[in-house]
Amino acid sequence: MNTAVVDAPEGLTPEWLSEVLHAPVTAVTWEAVGSGQIGACYRLLLDGGAGAPRRLVAKLACADPATRTFLGSAYRAEVSFYRDLVPTVAVRTPTCHYAALADDHTTFVLLLEDLHPATQGDQLAGCTPEQAADAAVNLAGLHGPRWCDPTLPEVPWLSVVQEADARQLSEAFAPAVEIFIERFAGRLAAEDARTLREVADRIADWVLARSDRFGLVHGDYRLDNLIFPPDAAPGVVAVDWQTLSIGHPLRDLAYFLGTGLAPRDRAAHERSLVAAYHTALTGYGVTGYDAEACFEDYRFAVPQGPLITVLGCAYGTPTERGDQMFLAMAARSCAAIRELGSLDLI
Repeated sequence: MNTAVVDAPEGLTPEWLSEVLHAPVTAVTWEAVGSGQIGACYRLLLDGGAGAPRRLVAKLACADPATRTFLGSAYRAEVSFYRDLVPTVAVRTPTCHYAALADDHTTFVLLLEDLHPATQGDQLAGCTPEQAADAAVNLAGLHGPRWCDPTLPEVPWLSVVQEADARQLSEAFAPAVEIFIERFAGRLAAEDARTLREVADRIADWVLARSDRFGLVHGDYRLDNLIFPPDAAPGVVAVDWQTLSIGHPLRDLAYFLGTGLAPRDRAAHERSLVAAYHTALTGYGVTGYDAEACFEDYRFAVPQGPLITVLGCAYGTPTERGDQMFLAMAARSCAAIRELGSLDLI
């Protein structure tokens, strides 16, 4: 094991922290936070000398060795994002004090800024239009600086979907849709079940379409992965970068708005929210891309909602809140697909 990486919170000793932070740490206490299905998060309270932070969040690999092996590419993506890509984009993220990854990618350590007293968004409750605008503009800070950057496909750990990947995705997604529909029989509206099956029929074509516009895609940019400042102040921060890839940037925006806002609120505000995102893009030097083209790409990208929702539900660990969340996300994004005519654009 690489000594720069620990695989359990007991390894987060004052001695180890002093070494990696290059500052004296004399004492540390920790407590687990979050659900810990993909990774394990701990809030650290530190005592020490000058230069040592007083609070940190430590993110480690999950406890199960078999799951660690399966998630190696996700761990590599998140650590590499903080180490290599954060300086090249403008999206707000926690300050990373330390990042290390084992050679086999099965264990990692991130020591991140503790954003307290900011609070996590709530996917079930949704958000206000003002919070949505803050999140949309922040998202442009991920997409704009590397918009259609020809060097992105050269980054070895970033995945680009090819035709074989699209076929495999279709083969996985279609049965996942049936699992989802069966699991929520009596709770999922018939029209939403029909929309999910229509998306499954078109998903391979969709994921390959409009490849002339590409950039960094968070992949799971939703309220539960956003940290909001107190008192409704602007300055949302994005976390959980394990699903980062290369794709159509509007997939992130469509996923966020389509799953995070109630259909009535989305329909009332999506034009202005997409416009705010587009204005922010132009501020990062994106040219040759007008507001109407951006809105059409937003319409096209809405199937990202059912794609991530259904796969996450079908292959994740069931929980009561998770079931409620997945149902809400599916209903909201299916409504958006129908109202915006998304499948007609494939």
